Amino acid sequence: MSTPLDTLPIYENMAIISEQMLDAARKANWDLLSALELRSSEYVELLKQKGASEDQIDNSDNAVRERKVALIKKILTDDRDIRDLTEPWMKQLSELIKNTSNERKLVQAYGLSQGN
Repeated sequence: MSTPLDTLPIYENMAIISEQMLDAARKANWDLLSALELRSSEYVELLKQKGASEDQIDNSDNAVRERKVALIKKILTDDRDIRDLTEPWMKQLSELIKNTSNERKLVQAYGLSQGN
Protein backbone atom coordinates (compact mmCIF):
# COMPACT_ATOMS: atom_id res chain seq x y z
CA MET A 1 0.00 0.00 0.00
CA SER A 2 1.46 3.37 -0.96
CA THR A 3 1.63 6.47 1.18
CA PRO A 4 1.82 10.16 0.26
CA LEU A 5 5.57 10.04 0.86
CA ASP A 6 5.91 7.30 -1.78
CA THR A 7 4.59 9.54 -4.52
CA LEU A 8 6.15 12.85 -3.48
CA PRO A 9 9.39 12.19 -5.42
CA ILE A 10 7.33 11.38 -8.51
CA TYR A 11 5.55 14.74 -8.30
CA GLU A 12 8.89 16.47 -7.71
CA ASN A 13 10.37 14.84 -10.83
CA MET A 14 7.29 15.74 -12.85
CA ALA A 15 7.64 19.37 -11.76
CA ILE A 16 11.27 19.40 -12.88
CA ILE A 17 10.33 17.90 -16.22
CA SER A 18 7.46 20.35 -16.70
CA GLU A 19 9.89 23.22 -16.12
CA GLN A 20 12.26 21.70 -18.69
CA MET A 21 9.35 21.30 -21.10
CA LEU A 22 8.41 24.95 -20.67
CA ASP A 23 11.99 25.98 -21.36
CA ALA A 24 12.06 23.79 -24.49
CA ALA A 25 8.78 25.32 -25.69
CA ARG A 26 10.10 28.83 -25.12
CA LYS A 27 13.13 27.94 -27.25
CA ALA A 28 10.94 26.22 -29.88
CA ASN A 29 12.91 23.02 -29.33
CA TRP A 30 10.09 20.71 -30.34
CA ASP A 31 12.22 17.55 -30.39
CA LEU A 32 13.29 18.07 -26.79
CA LEU A 33 9.73 18.97 -25.80
CA SER A 34 8.48 15.75 -27.33
CA ALA A 35 11.13 13.67 -25.56
CA LEU A 36 10.31 15.32 -22.24
CA GLU A 37 6.60 14.67 -22.79
CA LEU A 38 7.41 10.97 -23.07
CA ARG A 39 9.36 11.08 -19.80
CA SER A 40 6.49 12.91 -18.14
CA SER A 41 3.98 10.31 -19.32
CA GLU A 42 6.16 7.61 -17.74
CA TYR A 43 5.80 9.35 -14.39
CA VAL A 44 2.04 9.63 -14.89
CA GLU A 45 1.92 5.88 -15.45
CA LEU A 46 3.99 5.37 -12.33
CA LEU A 47 1.51 7.44 -10.35
CA LYS A 48 -1.32 5.32 -11.71
CA GLN A 49 0.50 2.17 -10.60
CA LYS A 50 1.02 3.60 -7.10
CA GLY A 51 -2.68 4.34 -6.91
CA ALA A 52 -4.47 7.65 -7.08
CA SER A 53 -6.35 6.82 -3.87
CA GLU A 54 -3.21 7.09 -1.74
CA ASP A 55 -4.27 10.47 -0.36
CA GLN A 56 -7.30 8.79 1.15
CA ILE A 57 -5.03 6.33 2.95
CA ASP A 58 -3.06 8.82 5.01
CA ASN A 59 -3.79 12.50 5.37
CA SER A 60 -1.81 12.81 8.59
CA ASP A 61 1.16 14.68 7.08
CA ASN A 62 -0.15 18.08 6.04
CA ALA A 63 3.31 19.30 5.01
CA VAL A 64 3.62 16.49 2.47
CA ARG A 65 0.10 17.12 1.23
CA GLU A 66 0.75 20.87 0.88
CA ARG A 67 4.00 20.18 -0.99
CA LYS A 68 2.18 17.88 -3.40
CA VAL A 69 -0.54 20.47 -3.98
CA ALA A 70 2.11 23.13 -4.70
CA LEU A 71 3.87 20.80 -7.14
CA ILE A 72 0.64 19.95 -8.92
CA LYS A 73 -0.23 23.65 -9.24
CA LYS A 74 3.22 24.34 -10.69
CA ILE A 75 2.87 21.47 -13.17
CA LEU A 76 -0.55 22.74 -14.26
CA THR A 77 0.73 26.31 -14.64
CA ASP A 78 3.68 25.10 -16.71
CA ASP A 79 1.32 23.00 -18.81
CA ARG A 80 -0.91 26.00 -19.52
CA ASP A 81 2.13 28.11 -20.48
CA ILE A 82 3.41 25.32 -22.74
CA ARG A 83 0.04 25.13 -24.49
CA ASP A 84 0.05 28.92 -24.95
CA LEU A 85 3.44 28.59 -26.66
CA THR A 86 2.70 25.49 -28.74
CA GLU A 87 -0.81 26.26 -29.99
CA PRO A 88 0.33 28.88 -32.55
CA TRP A 89 3.03 26.50 -33.78
CA MET A 90 0.51 23.64 -34.00
CA LYS A 91 -1.85 25.87 -35.98
CA GLN A 92 0.97 26.75 -38.41
CA LEU A 93 1.87 23.10 -38.76
CA SER A 94 -1.76 22.20 -39.38
CA GLU A 95 -1.99 24.84 -42.10
CA LEU A 96 1.19 23.54 -43.75
CA ILE A 97 -0.15 20.00 -43.72
CA LYS A 98 -3.49 21.16 -45.08
CA ASN A 99 -1.80 23.16 -47.87
CA THR A 100 0.45 20.22 -48.77
CA SER A 101 -2.56 17.92 -48.83
CA ASN A 102 -4.49 20.33 -51.04
CA GLU A 103 -1.50 20.65 -53.37
CA ARG A 104 -1.22 16.88 -53.61
CA LYS A 105 -4.95 16.59 -54.42
CA LEU A 106 -4.59 19.19 -57.19
CA VAL A 107 -1.63 17.37 -58.67
CA GLN A 108 -3.52 14.08 -58.57
CA ALA A 109 -6.70 15.62 -60.00
CA TYR A 110 -5.16 17.70 -62.77
CA GLY A 111 -1.85 16.00 -63.39
CA LEU A 112 0.03 19.18 -62.51
CA SER A 113 3.67 18.96 -61.57
CA GLN A 114 6.07 21.54 -60.28
CA GLY A 115 8.21 21.13 -63.40
CA ASN A 116 5.40 22.29 -65.74
